[in-house]
This record gives sequence, C-alpha cells and structure tokens, in this order.
Amino acid sequence: MPLFLPPSKAKPPPPPLATDDRRAVVVGLVVWGVLLAVAIAVPQVRSTGEGRWLGSCIAGLALGLIGLAYVHRKDRRDRG
Repeated sequence: MPLFLPPSKAKPPPPPLATDDRRAVVVGLVVWGVLLAVAIAVPQVRSTGEGRWLGSCIAGLALGLIGLAYVHRKDRRDRG
C-alpha cells in the first residue's frame, strides 16, 4: 500500500461530523462544579494539598467558561 497517492487516485475527504460542542463543554463545567463543591465540603480535602484541589477546580471552571464562549462564538459565525 503506497503512502502517497496522486491527486487523481485520492478519495475526497469525508464531510465533517455534526457535533454538539456546547453540550460537551457544559458537561465538563458541571463535573468541575461538582468537584469544587466536594472540595469545599470535605474538610480533609481542604486541609491537604495546599489548595491545589480548589485551584484546579476553579481553573477548570474558568477554562470551561472560556471554552463555552468560544463555542458560542464559533456556532454564531458558522450560521452566517
């Protein structure tokens, strides 16, 4: 099987799949929110780890919100 096909023999690429990116980002935000609630509620988590658990959860939420804004802007741009 050759690694390179001339353009005349190559198949066209398949069309992109329609995905719901907003749902994936929202699920991630919910997971980070639940983890943040657990990290706040359980005193052992707060006392160990020098705040890394809380910081990680807050960073996950912040990046998720940035991702949600990006997906919203991309969807609006793609619609027209």
